[in-house]
Amino acid sequence: MSKTRWSCLAITLLAIAHFCNCEEAVLSEKEQDKVSRLPGQDFDVDFAHYSGFVTTNEELGRALFYWFFEATEDPASKPLVLWLNGGPGCSSVGFGEAEEIGPFHIKPDGKTLYLNQYSWNQVANILFLDAPVGVGYSYSNTSSDLLTNGDKRTAKDSLKFLLEWVERFPEYKGREFYIAGESYAGHYIPQLSQAIVKHNQASGENTINLKGYMVGNGLMDDYHDSLGLYQYIWTLGFISDQTYSLLKLKCGLEPFIHTSEVCNKALEIMDMEIGEIDQYSVFTPACVSQSKTLLKKRRVGGFRVSEQYDPCTMKHSKVYFNLQEVQEALHVPPGLAPSKWDTCSDVVSEHWNDSPSSVLDIYHELIDAGLRIWVFSGDADAVVPVTSTRYSIDALNLSTFSPYGPWYIDGQVGGWTQQYDGLNFVTVRGAGHEVPLHRPKEALTLFQAFLSGVSLSTPKNSINSEKSKLMSDS
Repeated sequence: MSKTRWSCLAITLLAIAHFCNCEEAVLSEKEQDKVSRLPGQDFDVDFAHYSGFVTTNEELGRALFYWFFEATEDPASKPLVLWLNGGPGCSSVGFGEAEEIGPFHIKPDGKTLYLNQYSWNQVANILFLDAPVGVGYSYSNTSSDLLTNGDKRTAKDSLKFLLEWVERFPEYKGREFYIAGESYAGHYIPQLSQAIVKHNQASGENTINLKGYMVGNGLMDDYHDSLGLYQYIWTLGFISDQTYSLLKLKCGLEPFIHTSEVCNKALEIMDMEIGEIDQYSVFTPACVSQSKTLLKKRRVGGFRVSEQYDPCTMKHSKVYFNLQEVQEALHVPPGLAPSKWDTCSDVVSEHWNDSPSSVLDIYHELIDAGLRIWVFSGDADAVVPVTSTRYSIDALNLSTFSPYGPWYIDGQVGGWTQQYDGLNFVTVRGAGHEVPLHRPKEALTLFQAFLSGVSLSTPKNSINSEKSKLMSDS
């Protein structure tokens, strides 16, 4: 069956449900999305999960793919959290679910699953969305849609998705709702949050009861992101003084999307000097073709322990999500399945049409709206490093009301944190661009603190008073 016919079928089912205006029709559509046992799953789980498509534009046939996991315990009492990855053009299913915060992770054979002991659905109901069309399994019957994506339409379609999704899952209407994600989702998340706030104000309803959002290693402002990046890799000794100067001169005011030719040449020199490391996680092994699962060691509670770290998780996802039996289990009909599923779409990223140079103005707007906003940063990321994030936060000119200091987990420093008026900043020590991949336990602790609205603890000492004394003495 063609994509057009499948889309028409989906639209017809929605129309029938709307015409009947009966709970049974809506619930049956939800039940059709329920996922049973997955290929490669040799263990039982104590939560329900669902996957499928939601049409966001019936005329053009745009539909977004989602995968939703109920909380492991008492989902009716837990908030709903939407997770978004960036790119633009990268899959939240391929990254967020399969190697970061989701319950099902993929073994190196690309065919077998294992249960993530630090899955975020232990404390919340987690919804993964592949947006925009052209990402993951999300599709459009209008081929030109893949060439006209951008920030504005992504926010519009994602809002439409949420409004339609809660019709399919009506128990989440008005449920406490949060958004989290990383990287280019540093644009998606505040933009979607802004769209939700405006929709609620216009409608007078809180169908999507947005309470706050959390962004990790996210793009916030092109100038500060660039400045912080070049400074970070220079201070680590990855590039020469000359290249550092060249980058500031040729790329200092460049956007992250569609950089100029002269800036691209400077970036090529940068990459050659950096060498074959994983810039998303600069202190861990890079994925090589013959690489097997590697072991890294770290100290926990004073003892040295081993933990598995696999730098090739993207390769495993590419194998798994291209399996026909996996696509069938996730309710992706043959007529809708892409010819080749990939973690990121070059077509989407290369044809991105609008990307504002900064979203800091949206931060101010949403801080004034009273949303809970947390920004976190893995400090081993050379793509959107901690220096970039700190420059962007400084540019917001927010007042601070807590001392800057460490937070602890298992007796060790997990990172550092600073509370601002309207925003909480947290670093995660030793984590790369994908914080939950490199520091899963710390990431879950961070997420729990965010949901509770309580800042991660710092030592009970007189940091502020000592600072004040030193400043007055000087």
